[in-house]
Order: sequence, then C-alpha cells, then structure tokens
Amino acid sequence: MHLRDLTQYLNELSENNNRPWFLWNKPRYDILRTEFVETVTELIREMAKFDKAIAACDPKKAVFRFQRDTRFAKDKTPYKTHFAAGIAPNNKRKPSDGAGPTYYFHIERNGKLLFGAGEYIPPAARLKAIRQHVVNDAPGFAKMLKNKHLRATYGDLRHDEGKLQRPPKGFDPEHPLVDYLKLKSFFVWIEVDLAVNEPDKLVPQLASGFKDAFALVTWLRGVPENIDES
Repeated sequence: MHLRDLTQYLNELSENNNRPWFLWNKPRYDILRTEFVETVTELIREMAKFDKAIAACDPKKAVFRFQRDTRFAKDKTPYKTHFAAGIAPNNKRKPSDGAGPTYYFHIERNGKLLFGAGEYIPPAARLKAIRQHVVNDAPGFAKMLKNKHLRATYGDLRHDEGKLQRPPKGFDPEHPLVDYLKLKSFFVWIEVDLAVNEPDKLVPQLASGFKDAFALVTWLRGVPENIDES
C-alpha cells in the first residue's frame, strides 16, 4: 500500500479531525482503507504458513473501525489517527468479545508501526483463567517465556500495561511466578519506524514479527475454559 500517502492523510486528519473534512476527503480514505484491507489479506495468507488457525480470518472483519467511540470520552474528536487490525481465528478482535489471543498492529500518523500479540486486558473471568493456567502449567509458561524468537524480538511480557501492586486474591504470594500473576495483560509488542519508502517490506516484517510471538499465542490458546483450581 501507499504508506507515505497513508501517513500524510492521517497527519492532515489529526489537524482537521471533524466530519466535514473527513467527508470532503472521503475518496482518499476509501482508497487507503481498500489498500489496508488488501495488506491484511496478504498478511493473513503469509501468517497461515505458520498458524493455520487464522487462515480463514476475514480481513475486512480484522480491520478496526475508524470512527472513535466518544460516548464516554472527554475527547470528542470523531476519528482515529491510525489504521489498525486485529487477527484472531474467530474473527473477533476485542477481549470483551471473547477474542482470545490476537495478533495486532497499527500504523500511526507519525510514521510508527506498532505490532504485537497476546491478550490485552482480557475480561476478569478470562484473566483469572490465564493466571490459574500459569500456576497449573508453570513449567510450560516458563519455557514459553524463554523462547528464543519471542525474547529476541519482544523481550519479556509487557509489565507496563497494567499490573497489580499485590498478588491477586486466591493466589500464593510466594509463587515463583508471582510477578506474572500480577499482570492485567499477557501481551508483547514493539514499536518501530515505518519504512514508508519500502512498502513491500511491511507484510514480511509483520509476518516475521507475529511468527516470533507464536509461542505466546500457542500457550494462551491452551488455557482451559474451566480450570480445576485444586
């Protein structure tokens, strides 16, 4: 896709974030969104080579809405200033919809590319299940954390995306993995400069990055829905 055109459009939108400007420039948006969907389509095809579970993912459903939900927000600007997509086997993208582990990326107006995978702030019941699985499958969880591809690209799980001050209720405060039990998200991500002059590198870069996160995605898919806490 035309990455320079996309970042230019997003920059202009950030300075004119209103409905009249958006409607006046809608032909530009329509072209860019079509290109973005095509990019996601190609990306899913590449990712299916290592993760067959997402092969049937609908690229149109993977792309997030461009309109912001302003019902309870102080910021009433109507449009986002990034293009984003979430790829999961069930065509769901949000934790509240039961998406489970998801591959996510977005392109920002400032020329940054953010991508990662895992579960970002899952619902309470799901989070409890993940924490219990850490306890029940401590060796498997520790092995996943040491995966050389995961660590080389992302390092550790993100500890800055919400963390309890104390261990969650019902979990052993002396557990060797207690720092992970405090997490509110089980997610990895990095932010890099977008190669706007080399658009052909975008899909291979994302596919490679997501493949490096596959160990985390696989472990999270193994979290039982009904866990025996005994």
